[in-house]
Amino acid sequence: MTSDRRSALAAGLLFIVATGAAGVAAAIEPSRATSLDLAQVAANLDRYGVASLFLLIAAGTSVGIAIALYPILRPVGRATALGSVVFRAVEAVFYVIAVVSLWTTMRLATGTTTDQATNTALAALVVSLRDHAALAGVFAFCTGALLYYALFLQSRLIPRWLSGWGIVGAVCMLTACVLAVFADRPITGYTPLIAPIAVQEMVFGVWLLAKGVSQPTTRVVEQGAPTAVLNESPAGA
Repeated sequence: MTSDRRSALAAGLLFIVATGAAGVAAAIEPSRATSLDLAQVAANLDRYGVASLFLLIAAGTSVGIAIALYPILRPVGRATALGSVVFRAVEAVFYVIAVVSLWTTMRLATGTTTDQATNTALAALVVSLRDHAALAGVFAFCTGALLYYALFLQSRLIPRWLSGWGIVGAVCMLTACVLAVFADRPITGYTPLIAPIAVQEMVFGVWLLAKGVSQPTTRVVEQGAPTAVLNESPAGA
């Protein structure tokens, strides 16, 4: 088994786990309105705890995806491939901040202080931090995804329809991010714009597990100078 095949298998598995974990977390976590009501938070502590664990899984696997793809994409464009790793690492950091915000909300809901007005005000602040941290994480995700899908499109490591779908899906999600900023609402409120990239990354993960990647049409030497075309007709293009 070649190193590219091993990297593709790792990335494919991580794509599926990351997308699945994020979807489960979104389905389990109570609504924003519930999070603003500390009595409701206290009644749903198990759901918050499980959602936070899945969010941590999504955070870890998100940066793992870019790390797994880096050896495959580095010969095509080292700087761009490294940029995708950086942005997906930033994404993971913001997701962790969102998880810490969830835990803080749970702590406020189970606190013994009698100053409920203060706790309620703090909960509203923490929920807002959680929403904005998640939104910043999605911005970073979109940037990282656009970088590695651009390299896939350029190199034909995977079929162009699949990399093109990834670019379109990332742009749709980026649009959802911009709308969420101006409407001051959670990104989860724009499901039609989120769905394309969510489905694409599951399909992409299955593709990497089943097919792997073909040889790129262009390789780049360590100094950054392009070399000759290695494969004019990659499989699946």
